[in-house]
Amino acid sequence: MLIEKKVEEKRTSKTILFGKEKLTIEDVNAIAHNDADVCLSDDESFYEKVTSGAEFLERLLKEDGVIYGVTTGYGDSCTVQVPLDKVDELPLHLTRFHGCGLGEFFNELEGRAILAVRLASLSQGVSGVRWRMLRQFETLLNKNIVPVIPKEGSVGASGDLTPLSYVAATLIGERDVYFEKEKRATAEVFEELDITPLKLKPKEGLAVMNGTAVMTALACLAYSRAEYLTRLCTRITSLCSLALKGNSNHFDDILFSVKPHPGQGQIATWIREDLHHDHHPRNSSRLQDRYSIRCAPHVIGVLRDSLPWMRQMIEIELNSANDNPIIDGAGEHVLHGGHFYGGHIAFVMDSLKNCVANLADLMDRQMALLVDNKFNNGLPNNLSAAVSDRKPLNHGFKAVQIAVSAWTAEALKNTMPASVFSRSTECHNQDKVSMGTIAARDCVRVLELTEQIASALLMASTQGLELRMRQNELEKSSLSDSILQTHNEVFEHFEILTEDRPLDKELRKFVDLIQLQVWSTY
Repeated sequence: MLIEKKVEEKRTSKTILFGKEKLTIEDVNAIAHNDADVCLSDDESFYEKVTSGAEFLERLLKEDGVIYGVTTGYGDSCTVQVPLDKVDELPLHLTRFHGCGLGEFFNELEGRAILAVRLASLSQGVSGVRWRMLRQFETLLNKNIVPVIPKEGSVGASGDLTPLSYVAATLIGERDVYFEKEKRATAEVFEELDITPLKLKPKEGLAVMNGTAVMTALACLAYSRAEYLTRLCTRITSLCSLALKGNSNHFDDILFSVKPHPGQGQIATWIREDLHHDHHPRNSSRLQDRYSIRCAPHVIGVLRDSLPWMRQMIEIELNSANDNPIIDGAGEHVLHGGHFYGGHIAFVMDSLKNCVANLADLMDRQMALLVDNKFNNGLPNNLSAAVSDRKPLNHGFKAVQIAVSAWTAEALKNTMPASVFSRSTECHNQDKVSMGTIAARDCVRVLELTEQIASALLMASTQGLELRMRQNELEKSSLSDSILQTHNEVFEHFEILTEDRPLDKELRKFVDLIQLQVWSTY
């Protein structure tokens, strides 16, 4: 089977090194999907850079140095001096008083991404943590022990403190984890696997928690899903154009040469190739198709053209040290700043969800054209394949179109930018915050809804194509190989809708396959 073969092909395992080269969005996704092991680089200079910071902090403590979050309280409490005989208790208190997250929990895939991104930051070697802490992250990922992290409670500066407290708690053997598809107490799993819980050194609780790992992890996952949607939505547009007897001249290369946005032009090229325009131009009886077909490259192209700068911002954040203070072990500096601020990720996520919601809206309009016999150029009403006296009983995709409209409305509602809703918190110490994690969570929700819409459109557009062939209005031999491949993949999991039946299980299956990114695209 075509789809099953692709799923199997995706299950490749590789090893991703931390501390050697910069990580990519694809690296984080591979780790999140458990398609890659992780390993700390054995480069001696990497080891020395990490350990020099921890050793420098130890020397400062012995010299009674004043270090934020090490010998002082946190945030607005930085003026409170912590006695040296109590500093070892301070990070434990930090992990515990931030244990107030609520809402749904991040799934295992998201949790693995969060672990990977936090390890990436600590691997910059300027957080003042011991080598053993990095090893503990490595163990969690390779044994697939994933913290159970609530989604709600972060304002995105001072980093993702509350959700990352659940990561810190896991390192020390507290709270709960996902292990072997079950939610279990961390202490039980550690005992079972003979893993020794960490005892946090004074700066280590802050180093784990005071950063942008949650929002950045979600951004890496969201980017990959959005990039795939640009390709899938393009293929769906090609299917819709064929099903609606559209005019392929709308995607002509000369036409797009005079408005040369590269991403937009790429979308037009893909559609043109799908439609065999260069060899078999399809000229509709209408001079111009409706905008949701004719302007599809202009809609999808906005996201496609935005992906490069989004990648740049995400990957810079991914490969940054984003906690506070920064510990320069070699130069023996403690640098207090605000690198935990998630403004770049917040902006990317607010922008990405806007672009993705426009894909949802585009496909919603395409769906409306397909099911309405006033606009679908001779297809049956609601795309029903029922014939003769069964026609009055059957309603085809009528309810699916209503559901698509509901999903679209919810996606559009979630495009309100979160990054402008800063709140002053923590005794006005954190008086300007990024809201990056809320923006990222919103973006993930918009992606989920858009993937649901795409699953419906894959069925509907392919059914429309099949009906054209059954009505002898389209020759199968005239279709491009790419369109035929998608047609065949869809009908592996979908039987043409003749008699009404519930479609929810098939829709869920299609969403799962979209998220696995196995439908044929480009």
